[in-house]
Amino acid sequence: MQPIVAISEAESVEQGLPQALDLLGDISALFRGKHVAIKPNETWASPSDTTPCTQSDTVRAAIRYVKRFDPSRITVTGGSGAAETDDVFRILGIDRVIREEEVEFFDHNRSPFTSVALESGPQREVMVNPRVFEYETLVSLAQHKVHYEATVTLTMKNIAMSYPAADYYGHPRSTRKHPHSFYKDMQGFIAAMCRRFPINLGIIVGHPAMIGRGPIGGKTFETGLTVAGQDYVAVDAVGAHILGKDHVGHILQAAAQGQGTADRTKIEIAGVPLEDALRIFTERAGETVYG
Repeated sequence: MQPIVAISEAESVEQGLPQALDLLGDISALFRGKHVAIKPNETWASPSDTTPCTQSDTVRAAIRYVKRFDPSRITVTGGSGAAETDDVFRILGIDRVIREEEVEFFDHNRSPFTSVALESGPQREVMVNPRVFEYETLVSLAQHKVHYEATVTLTMKNIAMSYPAADYYGHPRSTRKHPHSFYKDMQGFIAAMCRRFPINLGIIVGHPAMIGRGPIGGKTFETGLTVAGQDYVAVDAVGAHILGKDHVGHILQAAAQGQGTADRTKIEIAGVPLEDALRIFTERAGETVYG
């Protein structure tokens, strides 16, 4: 059976996110009675620039969608590699959303740490907070943007480069508090991490999207698009195509390992046709870059 990737277009993420998820059919089993973790992109933010990250209204929309299906718990889980997670959440207003929606927050950068084996990639074990093993459903809530090293930073990278505990490896991780090999083969490392920590639901939002240079400091603009699916490799393959990136190493490696489907001819698109989504993205990017 072909994986389904849904694409919606709406004026707001509060409309677009649930529209995309509804296009996937009955996904209630992902949430009902489960401990659901929602992982936004919280790489770095400042009071003058919140564009690299998942916005607070996006997080609220995801929480409210999951609540429809009576989960046992909802945790908004984060682990910034370039800043302190709680600081980023405060700047973004995600801390307020967590309080108002009465869900949990957990910073998986913190101790204790446990070693986890990886089957491939440049590093065969990684230190993580064991709390991440408690999540029964993992939702990767990613931004639609490029990355100067990883090519794109979509649902896979959102998990893979956040779970390694920054309080162990160094904050930011480039300080190398403990040695690691993440950057020797980032594509292989991302694929290996997602193989060990598979995503149950991948969501990409263009609120905002980023092109040019990412994950910080690129050209940002609103697309109105949400891309979602249960096959995270397929979701990222579609998201990368819209960004104009069709040969992304970690997506292709994950597909070769059997994690999902990267071949767009074998992916069923629900909602906005892919060619229309590409046109919408390109037009709105042009308005920002050239307008």
